Amino acid sequence: MAIGGIAQQIVNCPYQGMTKRIYLQAKVLELMALQLAPILADRHGLQPSPRLKAETIARIHYAKDILLAGLENPPSILELAQIVGVSDRTLQRGFRELFGKTAFSYLTEKRMESAEQLLRQGNITIAEVAHRVGYSEPRRFAEAFRRRFGITPSGCLLGKKSVSGT
Repeated sequence: MAIGGIAQQIVNCPYQGMTKRIYLQAKVLELMALQLAPILADRHGLQPSPRLKAETIARIHYAKDILLAGLENPPSILELAQIVGVSDRTLQRGFRELFGKTAFSYLTEKRMESAEQLLRQGNITIAEVAHRVGYSEPRRFAEAFRRRFGITPSGCLLGKKSVSGT
């Protein structure tokens, strides 16, 4: 049913030019996500939650992709839920069931992983790293980084080594 709806949206695309191209690419990705979600879940030994439909699982994965693409300025939970076409409660429940954490926790984890990589490169300031991963206040970034890795961003920058295992 979801696939048919997306196919109908493709046929009735309301846009022209570059906007049409982007819209159609997004719809093709959505179709792929709907098809791949159950296959990938089986392949990784994950059993989709009986409380989540395959279409909802695909939408949660789409939400995850949106968060990953916009670490610097992600949408709010309400905006994200609206973009992917689920309620905010379904989005939060789906994140917990599929990834074992809330959408915010997932976002923070990915921001910290990205920050660690940037700091290990060593050619960027801590303030720039904070900004790139979505923190307007370097102090708050430093606190989150230290909580996650047990080392300050400056310690990571000076060491230029992986801290993921600590």
